Parts: sequence; C-alpha cells; structure tokens
Amino acid sequence: MARKAWLSMAVAALIAVPGLAHAQQSEAQQAVRQAIRDNYEYSRENLTNNPATNSADGTLEFWSSGGLLNNVQPGTPAAQYEAFNVTPKYIWVVMLADDQVAMAQYYAEGSYHAVGQDPIDDYVTRVTQIWVNEGGEWKLRGSHFSPLMGGSGISQRSMDTVP
Repeated sequence: MARKAWLSMAVAALIAVPGLAHAQQSEAQQAVRQAIRDNYEYSRENLTNNPATNSADGTLEFWSSGGLLNNVQPGTPAAQYEAFNVTPKYIWVVMLADDQVAMAQYYAEGSYHAVGQDPIDDYVTRVTQIWVNEGGEWKLRGSHFSPLMGGSGISQRSMDTVP
C-alpha cells in the first residue's frame, strides 16, 4: 500500500508542473492515450494480447524481466492469460515527426497470470513506448518495460524472437 501512496504523491508533483496538464494535449496525443487504454482493456476482457495493436513492421520490446530484445513480428502468437488485471496509469504522450509518431510514458500496475507461468501479483512497471500512425490508426512500434522499485516485472521467460 505504501508503494501506491508513493506513486500517487510522485505523480501529483509532476502534474503540478506548469505545461504538463493532460487538458493541454492535442487530439493526436489523446488518441494515443486512448489506444494505450484500449490495448490493456482488450487484454483484460479477452485474456490475450491484441496482435492488431502491433505495427505492420513489427514491434521491438525490452521486457521488465531484463532479458534480450524481443522482435515481435506480425503473425507472432499473442500471449494468453488465465487472469489479467493490469492498468496503465499517468500516461504522458509526446508527439514526434509531424504528429505521425508518438512517444508515450506511463506506469502499468496490477496483476496477471500468463498461461503456463507463475502468477505475478505485484506487477508495477515504468513503460516507454513508440506509437506510429498507420493508415489513421495508432500502432505500437517499440516498448521498454522496467520494474518500479518495490514491484515485479514480468517473469524471467522470454520469446525466442531475438534478431
């Protein structure tokens, strides 16, 4: 519980900084934020990752387990879950390249149980992602997940898709 209070206080301090309020974000920034929320909601409702979220060019991912780079290509089987209750929090979006590329940073917090793995009850990570606009839809191109102090990242397993 102390971790959640600390996180809330830290974020409240960031929000107080002039110019960082969500209300000042553009329509594109809000669309990226919504794409992130929708991605997690899809996993909660369907107990699987949404492969349609990934870019047609694939997605490069560093996971919070500290392993090697994962190159998730189209057609890669999506992760399956017995339970998934992870929520993105405090999403900040910075637009790049004429509003066609965005960098998002946020916290992901909750618990999940991937099929065939041990459950993770204290999943708390910092996330940095690159989103690209492909045909009017925001698609994920890259991610870096790192555990927040006091929380766990993902399990130590990783995919065998390293380039």
